[in-house]
This record gives sequence, C-alpha cells and structure tokens, in this order.
Amino acid sequence: MSTEQFGDMRTEYSKSLIAVGEQDPNVVVLGADTTDSLKTAGFGKKFPERFFNVGIAEANLVSVAAGLAYSGKTAFASTYAIFLPGRCVDQIRNAIAYPSPGDRKGLNVKLVVSHGGLTVGADGGSHQQIEDIAIMRVIPNMKVLLPADSVAVSKLTWIIAQQYGPFYMRMCRSKTPIIHNNSQEFQIGKAITVRDGSDCTIAACGITVKMALDAANLLNQDGISCRVVDCFSIKPIDKELLEKAARETGAIVTCEEHNVMGGFGSAVSEVISESYPVPIRRIGVQDKFGESARDNEISQLLEKHGLTPINITNMVKEARSQKQ
Repeated sequence: MSTEQFGDMRTEYSKSLIAVGEQDPNVVVLGADTTDSLKTAGFGKKFPERFFNVGIAEANLVSVAAGLAYSGKTAFASTYAIFLPGRCVDQIRNAIAYPSPGDRKGLNVKLVVSHGGLTVGADGGSHQQIEDIAIMRVIPNMKVLLPADSVAVSKLTWIIAQQYGPFYMRMCRSKTPIIHNNSQEFQIGKAITVRDGSDCTIAACGITVKMALDAANLLNQDGISCRVVDCFSIKPIDKELLEKAARETGAIVTCEEHNVMGGFGSAVSEVISESYPVPIRRIGVQDKFGESARDNEISQLLEKHGLTPINITNMVKEARSQKQ
C-alpha cells in the first residue's frame, strides 16, 4: 500500500493568507470572480474590509492591486493562470513592474495563480496556461516561482508577503504529492537539492519534481546516480547551484509543465551555456497547445507531452551519452 501523502496548494495558500493577514494589517487580497475556487474567500470572511472581488475583469484586478500597492498596501491578486497573465500583460508590465518609487523596483503586488499547465482537466487548450513562465520571466523586476507542493506554497506565501516587490507564483489545480517536510527552508533565488547524485542532474519545477524523483529511482536500478533539484525559484534562478551541478554531474535534463520555448529549460540553458556547457535535454510541451482531458485522462495527456518518469529516464540516458 502506498504511503504517499498529497496536499492541496490552494488550501495551503488560503490558510497562509489568513495567517499573514493576522500578522500584517497592510495585506489586502483581490480576486476576479474565482475567489471560491482559489479559496481566497476565506480571507474575505476573516477580513472583509481588506478583500476585493472585482468581477470577471482581470486587467482591472491588476490595476486595482497596483493602486493599492502604490498607496502602501501589500496586495495579493489571484485568479486562474490563463487569465493572469493571459489577459493582462500590459497592466502587469506597466502598472506593477515598471513603476519604481524611490529606489524600489516595481510595486508590492503578489500575483498568485492556480490552474497552471496542462493539468486543469476538461477545460482544454484554451485554458491550459503553458506560456506564463516565458511571459513573466522576461518582465524586468518580476520574480517567478513554481512550487512543487503545498508545503512550498505555504512557505513561499509567507516569504513573498514579507519581501518587497512584484512576484508571480503558479499553483496547480490538482492535489500534489508532498515532496518537502515542514522543516524545509526556502529562499528566493536558491534551488533545493532533493536527491544527490553524480551521473546526471534532473532540474525540475512544479509537479515535475515528483516525476524527476521517480525517474531517479528507476535510473538507480540501472546503476545511474541522478541528482534531483527543485528549482522552484525560476527568476531569480540559482546560477551557482546549476553550474555546480553541471561541473559535478556532466549532464542536465530539465522538466517543466510548460512550453519548452522560453520557459524553465530555456532559463537553465542560458545559465549553463555561459558558465559550464554540458549536454542538456529539455522536457516539456513541444511548441504546441494543450487539449481537453478529463481528470482520469490527465496522466495520458502528460504522457503525450513526454511528462513522465519513463521519458525523463530516456532523456537522462541520451544526455549522458553525449558527455565528453
């Protein structure tokens, strides 16, 4: 019998928001008619005077959050990833990231979204946000986070509440396996080595961290020792740890629930190509849109796009074969 534990990212986000709000009266929360789904409505019940539902108007959501931040508030704005950033890149860029009062960079707005990637169920390709990492990481002053589990969501919510500046954090819809224990420390700009190894490094983010760990277990049966790194902080990315991994293991495979173009794998490749070039293989959606899949079909959809432990093992072997 499996003893694997699962956690719900949105539930932990909701709990952490309320706890942060109890500690800091400057925290405000905004939603766009998805507050029940995002579970931010709990904050509204606890602090109704600090909770704003702007309706189905995502550009307005961002603009109101920017105004509140400019007036000194710490603003959390949340909806689905396809709408944020999907419907409001202009407002994110010009109303949140660009204004820099005094010597500060950007405004103090936290964009925390759910339903990112392919795993949104039957909503289909129109609602599967697989371009957001690429969009958000090229906006100056914006920091980009993809937590692997509910523990990371809780810890990172506290961290971004206390750290000034614009953040984008993507959660997924489904419950996810718990990777980290509650004592794990998180730091923006620092990745976490969740498994050590010497033959290859698998750098992953979000739900693919668990896939990477499963792949490492499979590879271990073949005598291949794989390091697994949770790169939850995509921007700023942990250049030092990635270069060290390249030097010590000689090959890297990246995994992301996102288009491989401009996403996490591209960010890793940028670092490695300029510091210590080694063979790299990038796993993710190959420049395609997603498609509809019922909850019991999501694993098949992920498999179609190569997001499985088996495909990761194959890419590790391919990358290792190119080592000098």
